Amino acid sequence: MISVGDGHDGGGSSGVKLSHEIDDVFSDSGLLSKSPDFSYRPQQQEMAVAVAETLEDTGVLSVEAGTGVGKSLAYLIPAVKFAIENERKAVISTHTINLQEQLVNKDLPIVKKLLKQEFDAVLLKGRGNFVCPARLRRAMERPRDLFSSSETEELRAIYDWAEETLDGSLSDMDFQPSAKVWSQVCSEAHVCTRKSCGRGDACFYQNVRKRAEKAEVIVVNHTLFFTLFAQEVESIELGESGSGGYLFANDFAILDEAHTLEDVAAKQLGLRLSHAGMRFDVQRLYNPKTKRGLLKTLRNGEGMQCAEELLEVAETFFEEVGEVVEFGQYSREFRVRKPELVDNSMALPLRNFWTAVEEAAEDLEKDSAVRNELMDGARRMREMHGGLKMFLDQDDDDSVYWVEKTGRDGENLVLQSAPINVADRLRETMFGKGKTCVLTSATLGAGDADLGYFRKRVGAEKSRFLKIGSPFDYQKQMQVYVMQSMPDPGTEKYESALVHWIERVLKYTEGKAFVLFTSYRVMRNVAEAMEDYFDEMGWRLLVQGDGMPRHQMVDVFRDDVHSVLFGTDSFWAGVDVPGESLSNVIVTRLPFSVPDHPLIACKIEEIEENGGNAFMEYSVPEAVIKLRQGVGRLIRSEKDSGLVVILDNRVVTKRYGKMFLDSLPPAPVKIVKE
Repeated sequence: MISVGDGHDGGGSSGVKLSHEIDDVFSDSGLLSKSPDFSYRPQQQEMAVAVAETLEDTGVLSVEAGTGVGKSLAYLIPAVKFAIENERKAVISTHTINLQEQLVNKDLPIVKKLLKQEFDAVLLKGRGNFVCPARLRRAMERPRDLFSSSETEELRAIYDWAEETLDGSLSDMDFQPSAKVWSQVCSEAHVCTRKSCGRGDACFYQNVRKRAEKAEVIVVNHTLFFTLFAQEVESIELGESGSGGYLFANDFAILDEAHTLEDVAAKQLGLRLSHAGMRFDVQRLYNPKTKRGLLKTLRNGEGMQCAEELLEVAETFFEEVGEVVEFGQYSREFRVRKPELVDNSMALPLRNFWTAVEEAAEDLEKDSAVRNELMDGARRMREMHGGLKMFLDQDDDDSVYWVEKTGRDGENLVLQSAPINVADRLRETMFGKGKTCVLTSATLGAGDADLGYFRKRVGAEKSRFLKIGSPFDYQKQMQVYVMQSMPDPGTEKYESALVHWIERVLKYTEGKAFVLFTSYRVMRNVAEAMEDYFDEMGWRLLVQGDGMPRHQMVDVFRDDVHSVLFGTDSFWAGVDVPGESLSNVIVTRLPFSVPDHPLIACKIEEIEENGGNAFMEYSVPEAVIKLRQGVGRLIRSEKDSGLVVILDNRVVTKRYGKMFLDSLPPAPVKIVKE
């Protein structure tokens, strides 16, 4: 039986090393074996022991564990036990909401039951997810100054919901509020503070923060993790006292779904300044068109005039940006290679506006709610001013800069930057001396035994590595077919060949398939060409982009056994459909990233400038990982079986094709040459 005590030596109250105890817990005669829901898996035991050793030794572990290993319990049990015994805080970070909910609602309660030890686990969301009762109450006192009649009705609906909710977060709502109304009532960093909202237990976000500070386990998503971690790093760089941990003092981190770490870190450590976002933040204080806003309530003429002038200048500024950038036919990004893309015409209007807002705040009672709202608005303008200067000056030589058009019609322009190499930013701050961190995923590597590609990309070169296979019997559960007769992607007959083979393959499994595309345009063309076929077969076709949310598409697909789902990027990973409903995964093309995105292009350039082969060192490994993720949708349990069909002849006609086949689970492979 596992012993949980108050020792602080990392070895348990009995003096036995944690790794030895964990080895026993996961053995075929250990604590877990007594549960009727547990089946002994040596792979899970190996991972759990490795996690325990890493926690004991204060180090970094990169561990790939195949589907079915049971990663969650393999890291949760040693992490919780270590946190309790050493008064440390375990920060568990995931990429998807589904895994977060699994950890909080299923796995952690199992751990609590097994350990027979009380501990507090908190799901920490960004503060913008929570309603602030104080801000909501103030908005209800002056709705006409802030909202239109329809928006006021929505405000009342939020108020009624807030009276009943126990959670206070967006996920507890049965309707989706508009961004404008929600922004006036949600928690804000400089408005909803401990001083203003922390007394008592009325504030949902402050309550969660209080619990988080006392809890042994914190569950977050990667975006929030790197947002808070970036603030921690910035505090240290500015000479301010940080917590000394990742997010909290004396914590350690476990990042599941770590294959997304590089991309998420790049986004969160970079810059994003959008026209729509700037307009939104200004109009929160005053909207010249509706004549509503906080400044109107205060009858502050100077502030209202400055807001109107800023919005006019911003309109002209982004029009000028749009005139000098040239987007490709299918591209939504334009790389900016030189400073001073356009004149910084917004600098002075931004300064005038935040000055007027601060002066308006100074006339109000110190620490009053309205004053805090104004000061928060001024802070946003300052940050925008700094971000705009950073983008136009291109001060950081280690970042890439680009303009992106967003929105359905591409009407919103966004100025963006990101570090080219996140490894340089994370090597010491995330994985340096004294840091304790575990990185794990089912697809962490690119087929390399030492996970070297992943470790180099994120700056964890010195981490311990471990590669653990799946307990599933892929020789019996899965078959891989490669259609060698397929024409090369992009050639004249490619799409018609896709239609031909997809039709043939679907008949073998009577639908029940994911068809994974790399191009939205090709997906739409194939879907249109196959409409009659699906009508004839009586199978439902679900196509990404037809208006149905992703999670709803998956639910419909799961319930309608013979249905077929056509999906692009987001369906290659993070989708779990065990059982008969998914018996066939058809990969239409090897998932090479198109090198027209500025960040990808810059990474490729950097490799080539250093004398490397960007295709083999970056493009192929990235595509291998993505293929592994797509194929991984098929076998999700010991009872699953089915086909993987690859409609890309390069797997057998190109020298690098062997890397793709070798990276797949050990299933029989048949090359179809007809």
